[in-house]
Amino acid sequence: MTAVRDTGGLELGTHLRVAGRTLLYLLLGLPYGIAYVVLLVGGLLLGAVLTLVWVGLPLIAAVVRLTWQLAEGERRSANRLLEAHLPPVPRAPRGDWRHALEATGHAPFWRVFGMLVLRLPIALLGLALVAAPLVLAALLLVLAADGFGGDADRLVGPWALGPALALALCVLAFAAAVISIAAHDGVGRLLRVLAQVLLRSEAAGEGPVREMLAERLGDRSLNIAYWLPDRAIFVDERGHQVDLPASGSGRAWTAVEREGNRVAAIVHDAELDATPELVHAAASAAALAIDNERLKADLRARLEELRHSRRRIVEAADDARRQIERDLHDGAQQQLVSLALDLRLLRARLKHEPELADTVGDLADKLAAALAELRELARGIHPAVLSDHGLAPAIHVLVERAPIKVDCDLQFEGRLPAPVEAAAYFVVAEGLTNVVKYANASRATVSVRRRPGAVEVAVSDDGIGGARIDAGSGLRGLSDRLAALEGQLEVDSPLGDGTRLAARIPTRNGDAP
Repeated sequence: MTAVRDTGGLELGTHLRVAGRTLLYLLLGLPYGIAYVVLLVGGLLLGAVLTLVWVGLPLIAAVVRLTWQLAEGERRSANRLLEAHLPPVPRAPRGDWRHALEATGHAPFWRVFGMLVLRLPIALLGLALVAAPLVLAALLLVLAADGFGGDADRLVGPWALGPALALALCVLAFAAAVISIAAHDGVGRLLRVLAQVLLRSEAAGEGPVREMLAERLGDRSLNIAYWLPDRAIFVDERGHQVDLPASGSGRAWTAVEREGNRVAAIVHDAELDATPELVHAAASAAALAIDNERLKADLRARLEELRHSRRRIVEAADDARRQIERDLHDGAQQQLVSLALDLRLLRARLKHEPELADTVGDLADKLAAALAELRELARGIHPAVLSDHGLAPAIHVLVERAPIKVDCDLQFEGRLPAPVEAAAYFVVAEGLTNVVKYANASRATVSVRRRPGAVEVAVSDDGIGGARIDAGSGLRGLSDRLAALEGQLEVDSPLGDGTRLAARIPTRNGDAP
């Protein structure tokens, strides 16, 4: 039976490239190994000696942090030169030096430390193994050159050095070179296994597609961008649009196709691009699962677009209300004010005709009542004070106009995003309106407080209770407005024990999409 090498029939050029990478890894091991021994072993020994004066413990902690940082560089070198496909090693412990010292009580640290300390002796032993056949091949070629040059007086063992023996020496030199390449291959495999044993972090185990691919490819930073053909964009698992990495960014991407259609792109470390067959194999094996995840990402993207659309609708409605309020204020209201002044002037001129003056006075009173209703209407559509001066002055105006005692507790500074201000204002306005109309209350409280990432608004009273969100269009519309900003509206209104209307409005979603 013919033996088949597990290299999959790699060509001689591939063998030479692998041998070159292995040799470079071994040569780099000489200066790196010396630096590791000096910095790590020397640092630990010096720290152990200096523990008598306390300063040794922080020094040992610094060596521990340096160990993790050097191990990450060693991992990258093993991935690039040995194709070890190792995931990133754990980060150096954060916090004070005590957190770093805790790592010395765990096996992963000592495995990594051992890999770094053994780098120098491993490099020396590996160079000895791969250099011996090369040196032998070089010596044989030198002797063969002398034999072809006619140095027949020289003996090689019992044979005279001539052309025939020189030809045999060339064959032996070629065999030694082949053995050297095989030695490079074998040493590279041993080094790769050693790096995988000592530098590999804890396995991720079975899990979502991204985690399984990250473990299989040895790249913890791996991400998947899902392709949405109807919009011709890539999105992440949350439905947010993403851009694929550009050349030279240190990241690369591999397309994933299923039944001839693009479904996703695997974004990974550029080091993995040296072995595209591995990435393509992993992508093909996970194509079905990735396609299922793509459908979920498409749904999330549509939900995200729906949220943006709801916000845009609310903002467009607010803009329209604001424009109507401006038009009423600058147009019809100004005309009515001008007409009221004219009626006053006319009444003053008719002081000698009491009946006509009284009629004009009645008209002026009716006009004043109409003007007051128009102002109230404009204020209900969108208060100008909210746009011009902000939420706090607008709420103070609502409180002052309320026919009952209202306590006001405002704990925020400055302006808020316009959609958030509008939503908070209408919560207070609707709450006070319901208190006056339905609660039969003698006292109310308005509270607006700024919290991290949100604004909390509450309107409470000491009325009869019994309010429900689904009881009328006012609270239901208010709930829809808040939902467009991913906010929440709650009503706590037990019978006979007052009502509390509470809203939480995220400020991070307050800006326009």
